[in-house]
Amino acid sequence: MPSKSRATCTCYAMSTDGVHWQKPELGLSEFEGNLANNIILKNAHGTSVLCDRADPDPAKRYKLITKMHYSQENNYMAVAFSRDGIDFSTPQPWPKYNPPADTHNFVFMDPKTNRYVLVTRVWKDGIRIAAKSESSDFLTWTEPEEIARGIGFENQVYSMPVFFYEGLYLGLASIYHDGDRSAENFDTVDLSLMYTYDLRHFDWIEAGATLIERGKGKYPDGDWDCGCIYASSPIEIDDRICIYYMGGNGQHTNFRETSLGRAWIDKDKFAYYAAKESSKEATLTLRPANFYGEHLEILADIEDDGWIDCEFIDVSNSSYFDEVASARGRKQITRITKSGWNKIIFGNMSTSYLAEKPLSLCLKFRNSRIYAIEGDLAIIRQERLERG
Repeated sequence: MPSKSRATCTCYAMSTDGVHWQKPELGLSEFEGNLANNIILKNAHGTSVLCDRADPDPAKRYKLITKMHYSQENNYMAVAFSRDGIDFSTPQPWPKYNPPADTHNFVFMDPKTNRYVLVTRVWKDGIRIAAKSESSDFLTWTEPEEIARGIGFENQVYSMPVFFYEGLYLGLASIYHDGDRSAENFDTVDLSLMYTYDLRHFDWIEAGATLIERGKGKYPDGDWDCGCIYASSPIEIDDRICIYYMGGNGQHTNFRETSLGRAWIDKDKFAYYAAKESSKEATLTLRPANFYGEHLEILADIEDDGWIDCEFIDVSNSSYFDEVASARGRKQITRITKSGWNKIIFGNMSTSYLAEKPLSLCLKFRNSRIYAIEGDLAIIRQERLERG
């Protein structure tokens, strides 16, 4: 955070392999009497840069959004533009609204609406809350509105880069632990995963679970990321998901050294279902779906003694499927014992047979992790009740 004794800047680094980084002397901004630095913009807090290849104006290929912070009395939201991502235009203040935005102000293009979306932060009753603002021209923005909040003072959403993935918006929520000063995790920041279908309200994948685990120990002898984790939006490299993140080796409001690191996730393995007690068999019944084809696959990690049994059930009449399947002499259950993507095959069932009515896929499994289902199906979703 900016203060009387320090200023925040947006700086530039480059790499040819994503591991070894250089900080070139850009000569753009004077600092302590010289231009030999990599500063792009001074007094800019929580900056985000978007590469907008769809903009026909090459001078606006790169779009920057930030909180210009000169003092507590002189601060405002602003945007700037660049053709090369380095030399930006003079920041233009928002014509309306000035949220606190003391966070990573993350901007992206919504593929559903083709509008720019900013995920920033506001405060309510002393609690940090993620909020979004939208724009069609990157100049005029809507009033920020709440999209995600944590659980009390102990689990607050500090920042949340958002990205669109397989029909969902996923949020990399940095969760700040305030409140109980005697808690082991007080003043630290963990990374959790949230999701939504519509950008109106994010839900937890699993409250309290971490996507990237903080390192061990505490400052000054702990791991480089033992205190805080703040992530950027992921990129896909060779069928794997790469997440760059800032790790700090101390508490959020204490002194700490920070570093840039990266973590890897296999594609489509952001989260999984597993038995709460690994030694027991578990059952997972998915939401009803319309099946319009015969292509159906499941992604899972299965231990040597594990398995997954897959079957269709009619949630409105559990006997319907058994009776019809028996009458037609078709096999109902597919057992899967290998990790990876596996086809779910149900004997000689035809597309017309599957399409007779909505069905649910029921998975009974042991010693397995279930990540994803894909194929010729359309999940039947219920509309969310509006929250007050």
